Amino acid sequence: MCRWPGIRRPYGVCLVVKRLWLLSLAAYSGFIFYLSDQSSLPVPTLFLHQDKLFHATAYGGLAFLAINYFKYQSRSFQQALFVSFVFCTLYGLSDEWHQSFVEGRVADVFDWLADCAGVLIVLLAYKNLERRREV
Repeated sequence: MCRWPGIRRPYGVCLVVKRLWLLSLAAYSGFIFYLSDQSSLPVPTLFLHQDKLFHATAYGGLAFLAINYFKYQSRSFQQALFVSFVFCTLYGLSDEWHQSFVEGRVADVFDWLADCAGVLIVLLAYKNLERRREV
């Protein structure tokens, strides 16, 4: 049996769920890489610094997939949160570094900070929801 707080599932079910989360995380990471590799993205300007909102949203999605994968890999939920945060922020940092090699793109520390903010918001919200579910 595979255990996660309050849930007991057959091992085969856990293995399938784990692999689906991993596949989703890998595909989404690849999609972010693909977007970062584009010289320019055809996005209409709606408001000042809208790219920061896009960064936070994209990396919030990455954090959601990461926590759902790593919670099956970790000994505790706190460890899963930490590993997810480290994974997502380092991926964001590597993404900004990657953009420095793409013609028409630049690495921007404020983009990375927006990535980190999106990750933090989603992980804190997820932690809050998990805490409520346990009660």
